[in-house]
Amino acid sequence: MAKVSSAAPGGNESRKASSVPLPKSKRGLKGFFSDVRRELTKVDWPTVPETHRLTLIVLTVCGMLAVVITVLSLFFEKLVNLITKGTM
Repeated sequence: MAKVSSAAPGGNESRKASSVPLPKSKRGLKGFFSDVRRELTKVDWPTVPETHRLTLIVLTVCGMLAVVITVLSLFFEKLVNLITKGTM
């Protein structure tokens, strides 16, 4: 049985085919923050009233979920107590 190997001469496997491609430009930390600043100027930021409205929606939904989870917890606590009352 013949063994087919993709290893390069010398026993090391070729890394070009299996490695993740890296960007050709290595500009360091200064280049990174420059790119971040440039990308942040492209963001379509929400207006202040829209931010307030969306914050109110998030807080309302969180409050409603807290109430629903509390009610369900109390319901299941009562149900488990009714089921296990005779066995304890």
